[in-house]
Amino acid sequence: MTGAAYRAEQRATLSGPAVFFLVFLPFALGHFLSSLLRTVNAVLAPTLLTAMALTPAQLGLLTSAFFFAFALAQLPVGVALDRYGPRRVQLVLMSLATLGTLLFGRGQNFTELMCARAIMGVGLGGCFMSAVKAISTWIAPARLPSVQGYLIAAGGLGAAAATLPIRLALQYTDWRGLFASLAALVAIVGLLIYLLAPEGRRGAPRKPMTPRALLDVYRDPGFRDTISLMLVPHAVFFGVQGLWAGKWLSDVVGFSDAEVAWLLYLSMAAVIFGAIGVGMLTEWAGRRGVAPLRVAGVGVALFVAVQCAMLLGGGGFARQLPVLFALFGTITGLEYAIVAQSMPATLTGRAATCLNLLIFVGAFLVQAGFGLILGCWSPNQQHQYPPQAYQAAFGVLIALQLPGLIRYFLRRGKAAPPSGKMTPAIGHPAPLHTPKEEYETGPLWPPRQGEARPDRR
Repeated sequence: MTGAAYRAEQRATLSGPAVFFLVFLPFALGHFLSSLLRTVNAVLAPTLLTAMALTPAQLGLLTSAFFFAFALAQLPVGVALDRYGPRRVQLVLMSLATLGTLLFGRGQNFTELMCARAIMGVGLGGCFMSAVKAISTWIAPARLPSVQGYLIAAGGLGAAAATLPIRLALQYTDWRGLFASLAALVAIVGLLIYLLAPEGRRGAPRKPMTPRALLDVYRDPGFRDTISLMLVPHAVFFGVQGLWAGKWLSDVVGFSDAEVAWLLYLSMAAVIFGAIGVGMLTEWAGRRGVAPLRVAGVGVALFVAVQCAMLLGGGGFARQLPVLFALFGTITGLEYAIVAQSMPATLTGRAATCLNLLIFVGAFLVQAGFGLILGCWSPNQQHQYPPQAYQAAFGVLIALQLPGLIRYFLRRGKAAPPSGKMTPAIGHPAPLHTPKEEYETGPLWPPRQGEARPDRR
């Protein structure tokens, strides 16, 4: 029996409500907690700076250690998911995340906190990938795009829970008690996944991710064009939103901790609606012959414009800027879909892994580098840094994003280089479609004669 036939048989054994409660909900809760713990330091930053006597550089390294460990976990987690399945892998990883969360709440110095944060990153590094693999096994392919959208929304809810709800929780406990409670939640969700999620068939292990395999991915024009425009903005979005947006509101604009928590909560709500809206907008544009990369180009330009406004201090729009930063930042999530659609089918799996690795390494560098730049200035007695420090930091980030954006607009009028997935075979002319037909039926075209398509699990 082929893998596709086996998965079809599996899906037939579970009803719709059973798939929701036994597959989607447990894994979505894991992704919810991963997003919460990834961004919680944005609200806790003033508390950690005071309680642990941290410098901005140390705070940046501490928070970004999650991203670095998360990135390092991507390759081995991907192999483990294929070999052992998401149910078993998540039990081990969520147990590790529980340990890291407990250790963070007990940390007594910078080194202990950073090591604990790194353990959390490794433990939570499989939440999204495990969820995607589980739902792709138990949910019909026609429903995958919408269900994955709901999964991303669950992550947005987790990031939202890391703002105002965390601020309210701190009225009843300190930050150490908060992390003890979060550790208990992580353990419970890991156990729920193991007890509730059905066991799927283990797939054959992937081919090793060798340097040659990575080079094959980078050589593809579709991959290079996409990351040249979107990789740095994606890393900036994760890095700034997860820590420094709140400090900018406190130090530059002068908002209180309660106001910062409320605005960050609204920002996370913007992430949820932005993720859904970007998908709808891209689909609407695709039906009219507008490529997703063009939608992304406009979105990245608006995203950089918001950062320019933050560099200038915000003026009378300071309250709206973090919300707009989060809203336009969600456009970078298109990167995964664009790469998958523009590359040969034989490279899409490796490309997704490479993309995850690059994004989270970039987010680590953004968070750590931002803190190092702020550390070049002296804080006041409230541990606030002057506007000039943030202007320098945002100036560096904008300068890093402009080359890719300028390159995209300079090349926009030229024909895009062909990618292996879209190039018709010699002697087989490409079928003629209207833009709407091409958008709707393009992914459904059968493989060319002699072209092997992998069995995607």
